[in-house]
Amino acid sequence: MPDEAFIHIVRVDIDPEHEAAFNAWYEQKHFPDLLACPGWLSAKRFVSVGDGPKYAAMYEVAGRWAFETPEFLKVKGFGPFEALVKNFMRIQLRPMSGPA
Repeated sequence: MPDEAFIHIVRVDIDPEHEAAFNAWYEQKHFPDLLACPGWLSAKRFVSVGDGPKYAAMYEVAGRWAFETPEFLKVKGFGPFEALVKNFMRIQLRPMSGPA
């Protein structure tokens, strides 16, 4: 597979007593840090309306190389919440056809 753009989705749970701080960190620190990294093109968060982990983040990534930059390696993970997130899930999707 060529190193092409794809969608990277991360889903997690966090205990209710940490939710407010986690959500603030994600929006105010984590997203800006990731979007400053080469190859991280967009980011958006979601909350589940069904089964599975409560929170999801969806990123558009320019290619697998974006996971290997020194900038990304400094900010990857869940920072101060690393030991507190649960039910981590990841899915990576590539488009099947061109732009709609």
